[in-house]
Amino acid sequence: MTLKIGLVGAGSMAHYHIAGYRRAGATVAAVVDHCAERGRALAGELGAACYSDLTTLLAAGGVDAVAILTPNRFHAPMTLAALGAGLHVFCEKPPALTAAEAIAMRDAARRSGRVLMFNLNNRARADVRAIAAFVRQGKAGRINSAQAVWMRRTGIPGFGGWFTNRELAGGGPLIDLLHMLDLALCFLGEPEPEWVLAQTFDDFISNPDFRGPWGVPQPGGVTNVENACHGFVRFRTGQVLTLRSSWAELIRSEEISVAFQGTCAGGMLRRTFAVDGDESTTRDLCELYWQDGPRPVNREIEFVRDEAMGRIESAENFVRTVAGEAAPLNTPDDAVRLMQIIDAAYRSAAAGAPVRVDSL
Repeated sequence: MTLKIGLVGAGSMAHYHIAGYRRAGATVAAVVDHCAERGRALAGELGAACYSDLTTLLAAGGVDAVAILTPNRFHAPMTLAALGAGLHVFCEKPPALTAAEAIAMRDAARRSGRVLMFNLNNRARADVRAIAAFVRQGKAGRINSAQAVWMRRTGIPGFGGWFTNRELAGGGPLIDLLHMLDLALCFLGEPEPEWVLAQTFDDFISNPDFRGPWGVPQPGGVTNVENACHGFVRFRTGQVLTLRSSWAELIRSEEISVAFQGTCAGGMLRRTFAVDGDESTTRDLCELYWQDGPRPVNREIEFVRDEAMGRIESAENFVRTVAGEAAPLNTPDDAVRLMQIIDAAYRSAAAGAPVRVDSL
């Protein structure tokens, strides 16, 4: 049976989703967008039905699953509504605004018996899959620590738009650039966080002169999120993780990386920018490190770079998971742990003290 999907949101991410669904043999049967002109245009291209809101789509039926491609604030309520209507759900990142919302989404998926996945797309990249396979085979031994970094020099995604509005986005770069934190958790084996200590900074978030290539400023809009967050996580297993996340900090240029250190081997994925914000100047590196007696071994893994950063493969994996043809790249429990850390980091920064994380 061909899986019929309703796209909730017709923005730039929609085209990656469509490509992935088509690759897996699914079809986009409906498009929902609050901007009627944009929704009708995409629906016309696809030969799909068009609706102005999710409630109308759910009442009309005709789809087996929905993809939530909206601002962060709407991820949890729309997911809960779709699961309640008996549909499978593929939701964009972040999973939710808070850990409590993520837990409610996970529990609703369990009750419904439907598939709930999130577009944590970097898990689908070839270099990430190579490292993950190495770790799963036990070749790294026990992984003790990891570092998650996504730092931009001048990368605030528009001043005054929904990305800089805490009510709509949930926060700034910590919740927006969560992909390296997600990969670090994947390599660590998805341990349960126990303590989080973090500090946020807002030095540049209200200064539109500190603007680079990202986003279009919206005059008069809200800018009440952080521009940087640095933190430390201790897990119940004794493993630890450090995180560095920023849209705007005075560094040489943007860096995206995740590294880990095990008892048998370590590894690192890194993308660096020769010119800050210029994708054409990037260099990708995927390496493993171990000792052969006294001799250090550094192995670089060759891979085909994916300009879509795994987004197409991630959408394809959702369809194949629903069909029972593949294992999911992520689970609702993974999303809960991710949001527990992000939630606790914001609470720690507000309190100026470490925050204990409740057990799942």
